[in-house]
Amino acid sequence: MLLALEQIIVPPGHKLLLKNVSWQQFQDILKNLGESRSARLSYSQGTLEIMTPLPEHEDDKVIIGDFIKAILEEMDIEFRSLGSTTFENEAMRQAVEPDDCFYIQKEAQIRGKKRLNLKIDPPPELAIEIDITSRTKFNNYQELGVTELWRYNGKKIEINILQSGEYVQSETSSAFPNLPIADVLHDFVEQSKVRGRNATMKSFRAWVRGQLARHEQP
Repeated sequence: MLLALEQIIVPPGHKLLLKNVSWQQFQDILKNLGESRSARLSYSQGTLEIMTPLPEHEDDKVIIGDFIKAILEEMDIEFRSLGSTTFENEAMRQAVEPDDCFYIQKEAQIRGKKRLNLKIDPPPELAIEIDITSRTKFNNYQELGVTELWRYNGKKIEINILQSGEYVQSETSSAFPNLPIADVLHDFVEQSKVRGRNATMKSFRAWVRGQLARHEQP
């Protein structure tokens, strides 16, 4: 790289695009920035995006992740959340850091592993992106084979299901087909900003239990 990383400043809510970045340069940048950085990286076919999230971006990421954990706990399904782990595949020249991600049905395959290698390990089944300042690029997730991608723009949730290598928008989640997530998620996110996190989580869990009970009835 011609510029040292410490020369690059990306204000919160903004992003920087760098072209013609080799895979080795990308790896060097990851190493130099370290794991405690605030910036998130996305790499696709030589183009590197560096983005620094806004505070509301982080708030929405955390509460939506908590909602998903609550659903899985109420359904008594084992899962593993890996947050903004860097998922990469050198052969595909793709790498991405989701806002949050979950292993659900494939959790047992990566249970206890400290490092994942997408050459042999499966990708996460569900990824979350908060698109307040920019639009998530599909190709990273498509190429890596992430089954389901949720995008939240501060007003609504968009559910995308991977079908034949491409994302198709869906009204329901393949991970939680019996829950009308798209209809209620934004309301619960907004509720958390007024009532607080704990009160909202209690209401959300009650809603989940009610929906599950409806589908258990003969």
